[in-house]
Amino acid sequence: MDEVALRAGVSPSTVSHVLNGTRHVNPETRERVEQAVADLGYRRNTAARTLAGGSSHTVGLAISGLTNPYFGPLLHAIERRVSESGYVLVLGDTHDETEMEQRVVDSLLDRRVDGLIVAPSAGFLRVSAPRIVEAGTPLVLIDRSIEFECDQVIPENRRSVHALTEHLIEHGHERIAAIIGISGLDSTADRVAGYRAALEQHDLTLDESLIVQGDSNPETSEQVMAELLRRSEPPTAVITLNNAMTIGALRAVQRSGRTIPADLALAAYDDFEWSDLFQPGLTAIAQDVGRMGREAVDLLLRRIGGEDAPFERHVIDTTFHRRTSCGCPPR
Repeated sequence: MDEVALRAGVSPSTVSHVLNGTRHVNPETRERVEQAVADLGYRRNTAARTLAGGSSHTVGLAISGLTNPYFGPLLHAIERRVSESGYVLVLGDTHDETEMEQRVVDSLLDRRVDGLIVAPSAGFLRVSAPRIVEAGTPLVLIDRSIEFECDQVIPENRRSVHALTEHLIEHGHERIAAIIGISGLDSTADRVAGYRAALEQHDLTLDESLIVQGDSNPETSEQVMAELLRRSEPPTAVITLNNAMTIGALRAVQRSGRTIPADLALAAYDDFEWSDLFQPGLTAIAQDVGRMGREAVDLLLRRIGGEDAPFERHVIDTTFHRRTSCGCPPR
């Protein structure tokens, strides 16, 4: 604050009033202070003000889609492991938007969290990553892999979607559509690669128009599924590449009057806790989100503790649940 005050030509108390809104400050003076803050990269240290520069004993978590059923067990596993280790979890929802992720990351850094766990947006490398590097805050990426030097914990993607696609092929399907997630993420690319590889392996011609963008949300996936079903030559099977998109796809099928699997086979990456209660039961890839959450926290705490070792990339195996939405008989 002293450096900001010196640069702006004001007193430290004026800087405090500008930052905290505790007193009216002349607009011209406020502008000088805000410019000095921006020039110097100053951040208010909420935790450090009370801890006098020590550890805040907090871990920041920046993820998207807290309403997505997938994130409930993941959040629970992370919070429990963090709590068991004597830390407090501070949570922010990025909504899978680069600007929102930037605000969440900035807010967590302002609070001097000891470390960050982030499910990165497509714009993470461009916006949030430089801020985290500048702050020197330990980081673990979870759920989504990107080319960045840090610890990462992700699910297996390519082989899992290959297995889903191959399973539908074994049921006799040749026109298999894929509703895919957000572009620019390695997880999306890996899942699409698994889908393509299975078709190629079985000498099936890939119709690029059957790969449609669902944006990892129910609304978009419902729209694109409805469009697929309206085609003169619709697919006979569909793979949804996360469970938010599965919800939208199921809504579109229901509204079309079609039935699964009689009119259309459906298989999904991401399982629901209640998938076996669906009629028909949903054939799906299940992620071990509990293990992912625990391993992400453990890696982060080691970095917070000062461990200086090569970064680790943990790929967590998935489980294939065969149910009846693909055409398999009930077990």
